Amino acid sequence: MSRIDELIDGLAPEDVQVKALGDVGDFIRGNGLQKSDLTDKGTPAIHYGQIHTHYGVWADSTKSFTDPKLAAKLRSAKPGDLIIATTSEDDAAVAKATAWIGDVEVAVSGDSYIYRHSLDPRYVAYFFESGQFQFQKKRHISGTKVRRISGSSLAKIEISVPPLEVQREIARILDEFTKLEAELEAELEAELEARSLQYGHYRYSLLETSDVVRLVPLEDLFDMRSGRFIAAAEISPKLDSEHPYPCYGGNGFRGYVATPNQEGRRVLVGRQGALSGNVHRTTGEFYATEHAVVITPLASAEIDIAWAFHMLTAMNLNQYVSQGAQPGLAVGTLKALSVPVPPLEEQERIASVLNTFDVLVNDLSDGLPAELAARRKQYEYYRDRLLTFEEAV
Repeated sequence: MSRIDELIDGLAPEDVQVKALGDVGDFIRGNGLQKSDLTDKGTPAIHYGQIHTHYGVWADSTKSFTDPKLAAKLRSAKPGDLIIATTSEDDAAVAKATAWIGDVEVAVSGDSYIYRHSLDPRYVAYFFESGQFQFQKKRHISGTKVRRISGSSLAKIEISVPPLEVQREIARILDEFTKLEAELEAELEAELEARSLQYGHYRYSLLETSDVVRLVPLEDLFDMRSGRFIAAAEISPKLDSEHPYPCYGGNGFRGYVATPNQEGRRVLVGRQGALSGNVHRTTGEFYATEHAVVITPLASAEIDIAWAFHMLTAMNLNQYVSQGAQPGLAVGTLKALSVPVPPLEEQERIASVLNTFDVLVNDLSDGLPAELAARRKQYEYYRDRLLTFEEAV
């Protein structure tokens, strides 16, 4: 028998009651606080937008503050209250909640509700994340572009109300789950960063210490041409029978198109946009927009295309991007850059080694979000199980 089962058996032998949120608390609408009112010191304050971007299930300190004179005119959450963001463009984020467990009152903005209740604050905040809550709230959401839920609607949502000691034990267990999830994410990201740094160091070492016999301008090694314009309406976000070819622009992959304008193994360099100087490699048929430079080895240059990709990546081409209103990397600038060129056989050996490292790092990059998603699914399953009880008859 689990600790939760033992607590329920000892404290709630008649099973657990289910009550409407409005029967165990009151919803108080926030007011008046704008983003422009937030400061670095003063009275603790929480703007509803920060619930979406900064706060988790509970908080005991605030990111922002506001002027005490303004705070005196605002509605405030007391320790133990929930602060609920009641608007979002995303249904899943409507009614995202944070339990305020700090020692002082905190000023709260409009487009949010304060839920003052008789429950354990962490327990009820976890309930607001649960599948039960998400299912019940759906029929109460209104609005078109901006989605909303009212306090009167939230008051109708039902919650299981075990004894307070049981609520606290559930909250403690879920706090541990949340901590473990955060630790796992930090460990995986640290591993990815370490692997990437190792790869970058090894790539630089291979490319710099190879048997160099000549230093050659890029224009003597490659044909460099910008792609062609294509209207955004012609680019599909999904691969389908009418849009079977990948499309690349200045910031990398953009979607799929009906007709290609390039074919073969190529290296692409971003020519315009926020990620100018980024390097990609492609094969087969694809479309390159005018914001990408298509790089093809000249027949007379004896250049391995995979080596070229790794060399151009190691050159950190972003450092040559003009820093105007619209960042850009001129084709003329690229052509004037010079690189050390080893014999073709050495290029192929270096590329083979670096391709292996590339696969290892990319596998970890793909595996990290997949592992985190699996752990979150597991966490959500146990969270919902912990928050589900047999209803008292």
